[in-house]
Order: sequence, then C-alpha cells, then structure tokens
Amino acid sequence: TSPSLARAMTTSQWWDAVATRVDSERADGEQFVINFVTPDTGQEFVVELSGGTLTNIEGYQSNAADATIIMNRTDLHPVIMGQTTLAEQLQAGVGSVLGDSRVLLRLAAVLITFNAGFEVMPGTVTQ
Repeated sequence: TSPSLARAMTTSQWWDAVATRVDSERADGEQFVINFVTPDTGQEFVVELSGGTLTNIEGYQSNAADATIIMNRTDLHPVIMGQTTLAEQLQAGVGSVLGDSRVLLRLAAVLITFNAGFEVMPGTVTQ
C-alpha cells in the first residue's frame, strides 16, 4: 500500500479493511469493545467484535470499553501500509492503551491474511 493511499483512506475505512480479515469461525464467541482515538484529527471510534464480526462507528465512545487506544492518525499510516502492526506501534511507544491491552492479542488471533493471488474464477490462476 502506498503512502498516498494510506493518507486517502479514512480511519473508518481502515477498520473496515481490518474487518474483512476477521475469520468468523475463529471469532465465534469472542467479544470485546475498543475505543479508538486519533487526537491529531480529533476523531473517535468505537470498534466492536461480536457475533464473529468487527464493526466500527465514528463519533462515538463506549462507557464499557475493554480498552481505549490513543494514536495519532499520522502514526497509523505505517500500519495501513503494512510496514508494521498496531500492536508493534504501541509496543514502540507510539500511542497508548488504557485498559486491557490483551484485546489487541485477541483481535490478532482472529485475523487471517489473504493470498493476493487467490483464484477469483475457476481456472484463472496459472499453474
């Protein structure tokens, strides 16, 4: 992912992209709520995993969140570009987590990585 795409993608779109990587079978029975705050843009999100689905809503925060992640949007760009992970950024001191930081491990445990060369239609992948 290019730097220009990282800048063009909204934070909500990034969370939507993360949501496409949730394996619903792995996520079955898993439930948590994260408040996500980007101080440099003044945005707030509530991110919830429940029913095998990850959703995000901009402009809200939960009073019952398991964790709150605070990270400048500009510090999220390397994550969006795939150069690092959200957890690695936080471990490096870029941003902070209030509450139960284990929700990041729980989220990572239900994510899968797609093969970019997957077969869209039968017979389209060269052997």
